[in-house]
Amino acid sequence: MISTPRQAGGVPANPLVRALLAPVFASATADRHGRANFARFTFLDPIAPHFYVDWHESVVITAALLRAEAGREPHDRDLRELIGELSTLSPEFRTQWAAHDVRIRHDGIKRLRHPDIGDLELTYQSLDLPLSDRAVHSLTVYTAEPGTPHEDRLKVLASRQAGSAPRAR
Repeated sequence: MISTPRQAGGVPANPLVRALLAPVFASATADRHGRANFARFTFLDPIAPHFYVDWHESVVITAALLRAEAGREPHDRDLRELIGELSTLSPEFRTQWAAHDVRIRHDGIKRLRHPDIGDLELTYQSLDLPLSDRAVHSLTVYTAEPGTPHEDRLKVLASRQAGSAPRAR
């Protein structure tokens, strides 16, 4: 099981999350501090269609999530700038943004083509955690079906991370 809290400024740098989403964190679309931005990666990185097995579905969902956030936070300058950047640079984003889809998906299947361990199919469940009247953190838990090659691959990834982590003294 992997959990990823979503918060302003990008995805936290949990070592297993970094390993699972290595192409997103390694992308030129990450900010100068190495914080990943899923929307930039999805729409602007040429690796994204290979990494996300269901890339078109990721495009639709990501644009819908951005539209939902824009409705919740209409005065968020960083969000407006991101939407402007994607509108300028990505024909796929422009198409999806024009569809006016607003959807928050809290569960489903995420299929990834990981460069080191191969294809992964993970079930995800998200939970929104309100912090104030407007701020929301989202916790997403990814799991692989027990007894499947996906679980085995995820365990390999986790063991690699455990083996490369600095040991406490």
